[in-house]
Amino acid sequence: MSPRIALISLGCAKNLVDSEVMLGFLKQAGYGFASTPEKADIIVLNTCGFIQPARDEAENAIRDALRLKGRDPGKRVVVAGCYVQRNREALARAFPGVDDWVDVSAFDKIVERIEARPSTRRRGTFLYSHRTPRVVSTPPGWAYVKVSEGCSHECAFCSIPRIKGPYRSRPVSSIVEEVRELASQGVKEVDLISQDTTYYGRDLGLKHGLVRLLRKLVDVKGIAWLRILYGYPEEVSDALLEVMQDPKVCPYLDIPFQHADPGILKAMRRSMNADRGLRLIEKIRSRNPDVALRTSLIVGFPGEGRKEFNRLMRFVREAAFDHLGVFTYSPESGTAAFNRGNPVRETVKEGRRSSLMRLQAEISRRHNQKYKGRRLDVLLDRTAPGDPALVLGRTRFQAPEVDGLVRVRTPRPAAGFLQAVHQVEITSAGVYDLRGNLVG
Repeated sequence: MSPRIALISLGCAKNLVDSEVMLGFLKQAGYGFASTPEKADIIVLNTCGFIQPARDEAENAIRDALRLKGRDPGKRVVVAGCYVQRNREALARAFPGVDDWVDVSAFDKIVERIEARPSTRRRGTFLYSHRTPRVVSTPPGWAYVKVSEGCSHECAFCSIPRIKGPYRSRPVSSIVEEVRELASQGVKEVDLISQDTTYYGRDLGLKHGLVRLLRKLVDVKGIAWLRILYGYPEEVSDALLEVMQDPKVCPYLDIPFQHADPGILKAMRRSMNADRGLRLIEKIRSRNPDVALRTSLIVGFPGEGRKEFNRLMRFVREAAFDHLGVFTYSPESGTAAFNRGNPVRETVKEGRRSSLMRLQAEISRRHNQKYKGRRLDVLLDRTAPGDPALVLGRTRFQAPEVDGLVRVRTPRPAAGFLQAVHQVEITSAGVYDLRGNLVG
C-alpha cells in the first residue's frame, strides 16, 4: 500500500494551483491522500514567503508537522514553495527535522523528492500546462486557472520578482485546452489568476494578450463565467473593457491601487494616483454600471503620516469600491523599500487598517442594499455546515474566497442544486453577505 499524503496549502490562490499540480503528480504516481496530517504518512507543506505574517504562518505549520513527526518517527515532512525559494538555508538550520525542501522550480518533481530519487534541476520557476496532471481542490463548480508565472514589475515593496522571477505567459492554446477540460468536468466558473493578469502575453509579443485570450475562452462550451483576478489599474485598456461586455465575462475587476498619495506612490514605484484612479473608475463604471471593483491597499509604508493616510481615506470614500483588502506594510529584504526602514509603528498600522475597513463596511453595506428584491444569477457550490437545505454561492460580482457569499434556502436538500447557476431573489443584505430564495 502506497504511503498516504496530506498536503497543506498556505498563501494565495496561485499557491493553491501549485499545490493542485503537486497533488496531480502524486495521484498519477499512485499515492493516496489522508484527510488530516495526523493520518498521513507524509506531510507536504506548500508555503508562502511574501510577507512576514505569511512566513510566521509557514513556520508555525512546520512546527506543527514536526510535532506530529516527533510522536510518529516514521512520518516524513516535506516543505515546498515560496518561503523555501526565499530562505531555504535559514529554514534548514531552524528546522533540521524536515526531510526535504522543494523550491518553486521543482513542483513537478515532488514524487522524486518524496522518494529521495535523483531529479534534474531546472532554472527558474515551474510553469504548468494543460498536459500537467492536476487535482482541482476547489468546490466542483469553479476553478482557478493560472495564466502565467512570475512578475516583471518593480514595485518597491514587493519580493515576488525575487522569488518567482520575470513574467512568463502560458500559450493561449494551452490555457484554452485546460479550460475545455475543466468544462468537461462540470466547472462553470473559471477565475484567471497570475501576478498581473492584465500583463498577460506581453512577453510573447502579443498586443492586448488578455483580450485575445478572453475572446478564445468565451467560445468554450459549458463555461458560464470567466473572471479576471489580479490586474493592474494602469493596464485596464479600452479593448479590455470592450471584451468585458461579453455576457460570459464577469463584470468584475480586481485592480490593486496600493495607495492614493502621490509621494507614497512614487516611493512605491507605482503610478496611478488618486486623481487618475478616480477618473479610471468613473470610466470603467460608465462603460458598465453593474461592474464590481475590488482593490488592495497598503498602510504604514515608510513616509505615510496622518496627511497621507487621510488622502487614502478620502480616495476610498470617493471611489466607493465594492470590495477592499488592506495590508499593513512589511519591510522585505532585497526590495527597493527595505532601506527605508519601518518607521510607522505596528499599532498605528493596525489602527489605520481598522479605520479603512470600518469605512469600507459602510460602503459595502450600502452597495449590497441595492440588491434587495432583485433576482440575481448565483453559482451554487456547497452546502452550509450542519444545514442540508442551506446552500452557499456567489453572484457575478463576488469572487471566491475573498468576497462575500449568497446564502440560499432551498426547498429540499441542497445537493441537487450544486454546480449550477440559478436565479435567486435577494431577501436581505448585510455588510458582505446576501440572503435569498430560489426563484421557481
